[in-house]
Amino acid sequence: MVSRSCANFLDLSSWDLLDFPQTQTQRSLPRVMTVPGIVSELEGDGSSDVNSSTGSHERKIIVANMLPLQAKKDAETGQWCFTWDEDSLLIQLRDGFPSDTEFVYIGSLNADIAINEQEAVSQKLLSDFNCVPAFLPKEIQEKYYRGFCKHHLWPLFHYMLPMFPDHGDRFDRRLWQAYVSANKIFSDRVMEVINPEDDYVWIQDYHLMVLPTFLRKRFNRIKLGFFLHSPFPSSEIYRTLPVRDDILRGLLNCDLIGFHTFDYARHFLSCCSRMLGLDYESKRGHIGLDYFGRTVFIKILPIGIHIGRLESVLNLPSTAAKMKEIQEQFKGKKLILGIDDMDIFKGISLKLIAMEHLFETYWHMRGKCVLIQIVNPARASGKDVEEAKREIYVTAKRINERYGSPGYEPVILIDRLVPRYEKTAYYAMADCCLVNAVRDGMNLVPYKYIICRQGTPGIDKAMGTSRDSPRTSMLVVSEFIGCSPSLSGAIRVNPWDVDAVAEAVNLALKMSEAEKRLRHEKHYHYVSTHDVGYWAKSFLQDLERASQDHYNKRCWGIGFGLSFRVLSLSPSFRKLSIDHIVSTYRKTERRAIFLDYDGTLVPESSLVKTPTAEVLSVLKSLCEDPKNTVFIVSGRGWESLSEWLSPCENLGIAAEHGYFIRG
Repeated sequence: MVSRSCANFLDLSSWDLLDFPQTQTQRSLPRVMTVPGIVSELEGDGSSDVNSSTGSHERKIIVANMLPLQAKKDAETGQWCFTWDEDSLLIQLRDGFPSDTEFVYIGSLNADIAINEQEAVSQKLLSDFNCVPAFLPKEIQEKYYRGFCKHHLWPLFHYMLPMFPDHGDRFDRRLWQAYVSANKIFSDRVMEVINPEDDYVWIQDYHLMVLPTFLRKRFNRIKLGFFLHSPFPSSEIYRTLPVRDDILRGLLNCDLIGFHTFDYARHFLSCCSRMLGLDYESKRGHIGLDYFGRTVFIKILPIGIHIGRLESVLNLPSTAAKMKEIQEQFKGKKLILGIDDMDIFKGISLKLIAMEHLFETYWHMRGKCVLIQIVNPARASGKDVEEAKREIYVTAKRINERYGSPGYEPVILIDRLVPRYEKTAYYAMADCCLVNAVRDGMNLVPYKYIICRQGTPGIDKAMGTSRDSPRTSMLVVSEFIGCSPSLSGAIRVNPWDVDAVAEAVNLALKMSEAEKRLRHEKHYHYVSTHDVGYWAKSFLQDLERASQDHYNKRCWGIGFGLSFRVLSLSPSFRKLSIDHIVSTYRKTERRAIFLDYDGTLVPESSLVKTPTAEVLSVLKSLCEDPKNTVFIVSGRGWESLSEWLSPCENLGIAAEHGYFIRG
């Protein structure tokens, strides 16, 4: 079924999506200062490619659903206080750039800021943190994030279809309209601070997939990149989304689109080919999509972790104390570690069932190994999450009752907010890390485990371990997570095959120390050289290359609403002049005329494929001129063409893509 979208951005107003109370309309933020002592304002609509800044200073504008800030209101003064969230990816990616690189962050706040406070908060965040908040009305926020993002996009991108009313939410166009409205608000904030000729804009994740359309419409030559942090489903799954074309076109308004794995990129390319009829090819080591004269580049780049942040936690005295406690508590036991969000896609219940099979099949493991399963708080709520949680507790209780003994529990569930140092301690002490997700965009738990197993001089000293002692680690990972292709030394499993998972865990625990060491060294080398800084620097370098030809081409914006795109042509392109063609035609002594059949002589949409009498008359006149050589070039069969064009005796035919030629 053809997806229905607004025919024009103005149609959104008729849906009352952007018709917010006047009290919520904010004045334009002052642009970030680019020349000392001069602050320019963005006023009016202006031309789409005018540089409204007085300076020329390249910046990286990072746009995400949430700003990398923690907000807290002082109970005594009533003032808002903000601090950087050091665990945020948006902060950590700065490590890939020189310290003087300027970053501007645009996103919403995880706090309810009153309307009369929003102006002051905006100014404070811009001056103190280079952050621009996007304040979404409460109703829009709820429908956009909890509605469309979490109840439609997130399940679909993880291969979950709403087959029944109690198994996911059916498509609701009001939620889609809220999603579009939220993206429009984000675009307004970007426009308030951007210098389109110099700045690079990098959009993060599935919350903002139509934002590129709004930005490309305003600035035809904007340097725009997008990275998807979740899986991208196969075309058979994605095509069920009623607004599939609008989202694809939104992403194609970027210059560079990034994915964690080749599979996710391949699925996206397949959707573009099957639903939009686009072709792609490899260009100088990059995959490129031709989209109305623009080349949209595809980047395959798995994200990394911030190693320095993790090592600093490893060096804390509290981490060493917890490691000693774990060492004493589980003395003589093999530790298997799982750290997952409470999520239906993390496969925690399947992991527990696999452990049950391990104890049942490999009886020598009873009493000798323990699964420590840390369950992070759920990021979303719903009946599915509650059912998953209930199943996890029932399964863990059954295993402990059957295979446990006084002083020994085979499965230990830690279902609370676990401090960072405690998680780090478990990472460092675990003999094996088991990641059993049934679908996950990347999952960085294995990377953190590898770094913690490597240790630091500080933690070695605290634990009384020689720095020269061999380091080992063992990973059992699901083949359905994004980091799996990067970890060639891990044991890959199908999480649905619980017998195979149990066998893999047994293999990991009994593997020789030499083999574990070799696998660990391979993994550590990869993880330590492909950290989050490397990921960010590599992406933005490719974004530079992808947008370097912007001013070498002529651009025209075409299309309405979410169908907007930019037509890009070389400077030498000129529209043919009929008068010039006629004049040249009359002056020449020899002319070669090649005509296509479908779409030229006969309309593509026509059910009747035979040429009309008028077309035959024109062809016959052209062929009777001795100065002309006229050929019909077509993929059609020679018999049909010969029959239909028989009145034109001097007409040449190149049928079947040139296989048959009649002079």
